[in-house]
Amino acid sequence: MRIVFAGTPANAAATLEAMHKAGLEVVAVLTRPDAPIGRKRILTPSAVATKAQELSIPVIKASNLDRTALNAIAAHEPDLGVIVAYGALLKAEALALPTYGWINVHYSLLPEWRGASPVQSSIWSGAKETGITIFQLDEGMDTGPIHLQIPTLIEPGENSGTLLRRLTSLGISGLLELVPRIAAGLAQPAPQDPHLLATLATAKKISRDLAKIDWAKTSSQIEHQILAMNPEPMAWTSIGGVAIRICNARALGPTAFEQLAETDSMIGSVTLSDKRVLVHCGHNSLLQLLELQPAGKNPMNATDWSRGLTESVIFDGN
Repeated sequence: MRIVFAGTPANAAATLEAMHKAGLEVVAVLTRPDAPIGRKRILTPSAVATKAQELSIPVIKASNLDRTALNAIAAHEPDLGVIVAYGALLKAEALALPTYGWINVHYSLLPEWRGASPVQSSIWSGAKETGITIFQLDEGMDTGPIHLQIPTLIEPGENSGTLLRRLTSLGISGLLELVPRIAAGLAQPAPQDPHLLATLATAKKISRDLAKIDWAKTSSQIEHQILAMNPEPMAWTSIGGVAIRICNARALGPTAFEQLAETDSMIGSVTLSDKRVLVHCGHNSLLQLLELQPAGKNPMNATDWSRGLTESVIFDGN
C-alpha cells in the first residue's frame, strides 16, 4: 500500500520512522515549510522533513495544499494518507487524492478535545484518562468516523511532554494494526455522536498568554496548568515584572494550609516551610514549587532558588 505521510513536529517524525521500520511503503512526506527557530531566527526544516531526508523519502513542503502541492501528492499515486500533527485542515480535493482517503492520529479519546492541543487540554482539565484516536479524515475539525481508540490513564504529576511520548507510542501501535486492515478492506469506521460533539470543549491553540498563572485559582488548578504547559510554552509568573517559569509543582491538601494559618496568606505570597517552597493560592490552598527557571538562567530546584531570596516574595497576579 502506497502511503503519503503528513506531519511536522518530533512526535510525527517518530511515527514516520516507526512506519518505515515496520516495512510500510511511505512514498512521500508532506510537511510544513522551514520555519525560523531560536533567537537568531534561522530557517530550519521540520522534524518530519529532517527524518524523511534521513530515510530518503521525497518531501513536499506546503503550509496549505495549493495546486502545486496537490499535483505533487497525486504524482505519487497514493493509496492512503496518514496524518500526525500536520498543522492544517485538508479540503475535499486533497481528501479524495488517496484511494482510501486519509486517516488521522489524534491524541485524545474523540470526541473529547478536538482541536490543536488535546494533550495539554486533557491534563489542564484534571482528566484521569485520555488516549489516542485514529479516525477517517473529513473536512471538519476532528469530526470524522473512528477506526480505533486506545485509552490510557494520566499518571499523577505527568506533564504534557511525558504524556505525549506515551501517546505517540500508542498511536504507532494503532497505525501498525490498522493500516493492514485498511489494505485488506476490513476497516469499518464508526461515526462520532453528533449530539455529543456539540457539547464538548475544543482544545484551543496554546499561547504564552494562556500559560500565565493566576494565583487566585486553586492550587490544584494551577498544578494542572503547570503540568500541561511543560515543556511548551511553560507556565510562568513574574516578580516585580520580571518573568519566571514554573516547571513543576504539586498542590497540597487543606491540612497544609491549616498548619500555616499564622503566616502571610496573601495570594501569590511565598512561604518557606520545612525546606519546602510554598505559594498561597486562591480558596485557601497551597502549591509546593518543585522546579522553576528564573529569567536568563537554567531550570533549578525550587529550594535552591529560595536560598537566594533576601526578602519576602509575592508573585504578581493576573
